[in-house]
Amino acid sequence: MKLILSAVVLSYILASCSSETPSTPEEPAVYDATPYVINTKGLPPPPPMPADNPLTVQGVKLGEMLFNEKMLSKDNSQRCASCHVEEDAFSDTRRFSIGVEGLPGKRQAMSVFNMAYHRPGFFWDGRARTLREQALMPIQDPLEMNETLPNVVAKLQASKTYRDQFIRAFNTDTITSARIGLALEQFMLSIFSGNSKWDKVQRGEATFTPSEERGRQLFFTEVDPPRGIVGGECFHCHGGPNFSNSAFMNNGLDTDASMTDLGVYAVSGNTRDKGRFKVTSLRNIALTPPYMHDGRFATLEEVIDHYNTGVKPSSTVEPLLQFNLRPGGLGLSEQDKADLVAFLRALTE
Repeated sequence: MKLILSAVVLSYILASCSSETPSTPEEPAVYDATPYVINTKGLPPPPPMPADNPLTVQGVKLGEMLFNEKMLSKDNSQRCASCHVEEDAFSDTRRFSIGVEGLPGKRQAMSVFNMAYHRPGFFWDGRARTLREQALMPIQDPLEMNETLPNVVAKLQASKTYRDQFIRAFNTDTITSARIGLALEQFMLSIFSGNSKWDKVQRGEATFTPSEERGRQLFFTEVDPPRGIVGGECFHCHGGPNFSNSAFMNNGLDTDASMTDLGVYAVSGNTRDKGRFKVTSLRNIALTPPYMHDGRFATLEEVIDHYNTGVKPSSTVEPLLQFNLRPGGLGLSEQDKADLVAFLRALTE
């Protein structure tokens, strides 16, 4: 009886095996030039995208993969997203990011949303003219990922997943550092933030609180001492849809004698650039402490205190800050400052 049952079971197994469908060969990767449709979330159209690197669905996808890829770092432990955290508006809430060698960086990590609105010149000191150049620099920085581009290329080239995605994005499975930069540029140009309470109010979908509305008025008001008008004068540098003029300016953080980080001057060698740094967007500013290039201010209240009475004179301080430099500064009251903070928080998506 046992032998009969065994024979029956064996016959069933053999029949099942013979009836199995052969495994289907994997579909080969194919180049796909489908344009990526950007979603500005209601913001005005940005300036033209790079003509030599049009955004495609597969190019943006590759850039996102690379942005989150640990193989870009020396010990395969860090990603771009390690210091540009999406939940923190693609920034780092640490004063200085810590690299793969356990060493701190020299400046606070900048946000990487709405990059399509930025004029050329990236990093706090503008040392990278394009996003594709900027994207490759942290990989090689000893204080950050501390890897070489040839090593990164070799690691990615060994991955079939990446070879296939480079085919889909660039019609070749030959991975180069230039193409890595192009893909990361595409991804960063696809990130938009434009659905804050401010935007909803502009569309008639929400209403500011009395404090937010008064803060808005202060934000867009110029100081006029003869007429007794108090204002924040913020819009001069933080205007436009991205709340930034994308310029490089000296906002009076240090005197000439106390200035230890020379900003753009270290890149340009032009004495007029001493102490000048990129004017950052104020969108999502409540999510991205600490503030300034060196993270010296922990809160928005401290930032407003600086502009109210803390601006320091120097040979390159912006002329726009003339009223901030006078005795008593802007003359903002405690309620004024609280209202400005309330408005700034309304820029959070």
